[in-house]
Amino acid sequence: MMYPRSEILFPHRCVATLKLMRGPEWQNLVAQIADLPDDHRDSLAFALMMIKLTGCLNCDLDSYKASLGCCTCARRAINAFKGSDKLLLRRFGEAKRELAEYLAEHELALQEKPRHDAPETVPTD
Repeated sequence: MMYPRSEILFPHRCVATLKLMRGPEWQNLVAQIADLPDDHRDSLAFALMMIKLTGCLNCDLDSYKASLGCCTCARRAINAFKGSDKLLLRRFGEAKRELAEYLAEHELALQEKPRHDAPETVPTD
């Protein structure tokens, strides 16, 4: 059985639901990530961190966990995390480094797109 609120991996749409779960350092990080497009380097690194924290790779779509949906699963994982906000930020930094290493190793580059609310610049001749 498939659940309509469940994706295969942590979805960017769930980031904003995590904002008020912890202290100011966490709230600042989540606010910054929520404002970014889902394919921005920092959004991808945040997703990688959350995939590891929530165990997305071991999620069975027929499980009770999957039936709750990704956002609920993510909130439960952050709520259950026993470390400090600084430790979560450190894990985010590790995810950023891991992503950068992967991209460099595979000679991939992510296009940095302007934020959705940023005005597009048009070249003038």
